[in-house]
Amino acid sequence: MSRFERWAWAFVAYLLFVILFGAWVRITGSGAGCGTHWPLCQGAVVPDAPGTKTLIEYTHRLTSGLSGIFALGLVWWSRRIGAPVFRAAVAMLVFLIIEGFVGAVLVKKELVAGDASTSRAVVVALHLTNTLALMACAAAMAWRAGPGAWDRRESAPRGWLAALVLLIVVTNATGAVTALGDTLFPIQPALDGGLIAKVRGDLSPAHHFLVRLRVLHPVVAMISVVAGGAILLWLMQRCSLRLLKSALHALAGQTALGFLNIALGAPGWLQLVHLLAAQVVWILVALAVMSLWGRDHGVAAL
Repeated sequence: MSRFERWAWAFVAYLLFVILFGAWVRITGSGAGCGTHWPLCQGAVVPDAPGTKTLIEYTHRLTSGLSGIFALGLVWWSRRIGAPVFRAAVAMLVFLIIEGFVGAVLVKKELVAGDASTSRAVVVALHLTNTLALMACAAAMAWRAGPGAWDRRESAPRGWLAALVLLIVVTNATGAVTALGDTLFPIQPALDGGLIAKVRGDLSPAHHFLVRLRVLHPVVAMISVVAGGAILLWLMQRCSLRLLKSALHALAGQTALGFLNIALGAPGWLQLVHLLAAQVVWILVALAVMSLWGRDHGVAAL
């Protein structure tokens, strides 16, 4: 790897850390740790005598801010690497700015901590969708800097590639809403065999809409696994791209984690592992789609 490529992949890893830390903020209910102040924390650059939740939220803001500085450096550096890398870096920076804006909206509108409004559910889903775009562009920046990024001659029908991307995005968006519901309305482990009865109970009109929506993500996820897995297998028969096999294996592992998450009642640590695996699946799928979309078009559609 070149120096730029190593730093670019390090940035991808750092973004994963920031994303997981953001999920930890939600899981611990620390989103209101800095009050409604943004970008300041409790009206100060450095909060005075902060509590645990304030420290968690403040640390998340610091790590997010550092990602912006990191990104600016990579954008400047990418100008000397080549136009494809530079375009991906600029797109990455744009989505990173949007990411910060959405985070500010969540804080300023108080859509944090114990808020269980429809507005928060919608913004959370949009937030994760933007996160996926950010990660795709960051991975594209690192991938395009590699020596073999543009050497492939294989391609695949773009309709199937777009369908694969759509399946992953919708699954992640519904997963974000379900994770919010699991945090605000904790569930008990389903190891006693009462899963079906529990699902029926959650669908009761007497429950909050976030509880009733819990069943949506598993259903969408299973459709995504079956349909997405079939597309990946079909592409593997047509193309020799190793990323396809890696994406299929990651999808299988993520499915197992999903079942485990349901069985154990979505504990915080497993939510983080599940989220990390979802990001790995997305990066592998995104890179595979970039490789097969067409040598002359690259990742413009993403």
